[in-house]
Amino acid sequence: MPIGIKVDEDLPAEVGDLLRKAGHDARTVVQEGLTGTPDDRLWNVVQREQRCLFTADKGFANARVFPPGTHRGIVLLRLPRESRAGYIQLTELLLAGVDVESAVGAIVVVTPETIRIHRGE
Repeated sequence: MPIGIKVDEDLPAEVGDLLRKAGHDARTVVQEGLTGTPDDRLWNVVQREQRCLFTADKGFANARVFPPGTHRGIVLLRLPRESRAGYIQLTELLLAGVDVESAVGAIVVVTPETIRIHRGE
């Protein structure tokens, strides 16, 4: 089932393209003119739109600040060294490895080695 997704500005546009090709309603921060928006304001937009946030910003993976079950989901793409190609590969890995719908309400951390889904207590 498709979900609504907001792709943060720290990820390449191709991440949104891949998610749309997979059938999701993916909108990017850049496309919507939200570049440079402080994290708290961006989070308010994501919450208001009830979208899952795809980001490389580790701050959004803090379960104490963003407890699983209190939002539509956060997907953190983590690389040892940032690269456009790496983020695209992580997105492809996620799409091939799990149903993106499983991110709803969870914090999902995707690395080259693993996909971890944190649902809270």
